[in-house]
Amino acid sequence: MQTFEHKRVLVTGGSRGLGLGVVEALVARHADVTVLARDSATLAGLKDRLGVSILAGDATDPALAELVLRDVRPSVLVLNAGAMPTMAPLDAHTWESFSSNWNTDVKATFHWVQAALRLPLENGSRVLLSSSGAALEGSPLSGGYAGAKRMIWLMAGYANGVATALHRDIRFQALLVRQIVGATELGRAAAEAYARRKGVSTEAFLAGFGKALSPWDYGEHIVALLSEPRYEKPPAFAIRGETGIQPLDA
Repeated sequence: MQTFEHKRVLVTGGSRGLGLGVVEALVARHADVTVLARDSATLAGLKDRLGVSILAGDATDPALAELVLRDVRPSVLVLNAGAMPTMAPLDAHTWESFSSNWNTDVKATFHWVQAALRLPLENGSRVLLSSSGAALEGSPLSGGYAGAKRMIWLMAGYANGVATALHRDIRFQALLVRQIVGATELGRAAAEAYARRKGVSTEAFLAGFGKALSPWDYGEHIVALLSEPRYEKPPAFAIRGETGIQPLDA
């Protein structure tokens, strides 16, 4: 099992939600964690509470991605930055609302993956890309979200192909949470929207997923994924409260 003590880890979008769960789990194991997010005030509070290094910025900026990776040189990069999707049926979306996750989640992932390959990160580095169970099941009330998350999953496979061709030992792996996480802002909004559509309470809708998955639980799963040898090679993983981590094919 791998130890995290003093290991350099960079988490984009790590100031809230599932990203924060990852940060907390890694800090608990004495990793040297840097968090990048947009909100300076939230980051300052995170630094005070957890002692992490912080960077305020826009994860979709390619120059920032290159600069930060060159400066931090992480051996683990967790790409978690993303937009809050607009919850509405297809006929109620504008193109701007429909494509928001392409212009944020996919764009940010694209630039950071490119930077990781071009710099490149050190051999043995791991890059985790935040996809979603929506990439498998769809998400009819969140516009282009499911398609964006499917593209991120595909991107992990594309990046592994490039790394192999360039003889770089960098492993890219997609993460698919296969349930709505009601404890996050995004998950709560999605649960409320789908519960209204089904005519049930939000709590009843969330109960349909079985065992709840909290941000802390998610962070613990990511720690396991990064430390146990059996998880080094698969290109993607499904994560659920009931079943834990399940490797997926590309």
